Amino acid sequence: MRKPLVVALCALALAGAGATPAVAAAPSPTGADTTTGTAPATSLTDVVGDTVGAVADTLSGLTAPKSAAVNFAGTVSLSNCSGSVVRMPDSAASDPALVLTNGHCLESGFPAPGQVLTDRASSRTFGLLNASGAKVATLRADRLVYATMTDTDAAIYRLNTTYAQIKSAYGIDPLTLSGSRPAAGTAISVVSGYWKRIYSCSVDGFAYRLKEGDWTWKDSVRYTSACDTIGGTSGSPVVDDATGKVVAVNNTGNEDGARCTVNNPCEVDQNGGVTVRQGINYAQQTYPFTACFTTGNRLDLSAGGCTLPKP
Repeated sequence: MRKPLVVALCALALAGAGATPAVAAAPSPTGADTTTGTAPATSLTDVVGDTVGAVADTLSGLTAPKSAAVNFAGTVSLSNCSGSVVRMPDSAASDPALVLTNGHCLESGFPAPGQVLTDRASSRTFGLLNASGAKVATLRADRLVYATMTDTDAAIYRLNTTYAQIKSAYGIDPLTLSGSRPAAGTAISVVSGYWKRIYSCSVDGFAYRLKEGDWTWKDSVRYTSACDTIGGTSGSPVVDDATGKVVAVNNTGNEDGARCTVNNPCEVDQNGGVTVRQGINYAQQTYPFTACFTTGNRLDLSAGGCTLPKP
């Protein structure tokens, strides 16, 4: 799972932009986000986070590849991950806004294999970015709507504000989830709100099963090598460059060439054959979510066509 080293980030923030970039350090293999999101904006956590974000802006501005068509508007930064404000194809402007990230980015830690969380209280905060990657607001959740690391690696939060309110206050629209499975060869951008960096590549293909440690995910999107995502990009929306719609959520990559271990996922085919692709990164498809949300952005796991894992 793509998680940054918190210690390395703090060291970078204290040292300043002239220090060795934290992105050179290996992501932490464990240590889920334990920030509750209840601290006020003036807390030490927020101050450090803002400082780290500013340094990250400086560093990423020096080296980050940029997509011509895709920008940061609607993406968010978490305490240790990335995410995005998203809408379903039929969401209304008056609906409470949703934020998409990874299941392994939960403030409570990694969900266990087979565990599905729904309708939990949350006050987690998210830094809303504009097109250039500048933070323009802090958004707050009131519920964790859905989260799991079984079959997929995703979490969806409900905010205490609507899409219309966000648009009116900040001029920012949500990203729309595509209702269709992406095709191999699709040009995509992985947009990290944490690092304010956009990775551009293509869908290389799909892993029938992707196994990492105790978790297994289905029909995972495999990137071409140009999307060399790093710690902190977990939860980034994967955007179809042609449509501007979200087709997946970035979540992992094989760092060391190890077989099926944490931070070293392996592909498993229909016959049980295992393939290890060192340096290759992956995402989880998001189109299944569009069949599971009904009027008012309400989750309905019993809806026709909804295939998400159930509690």
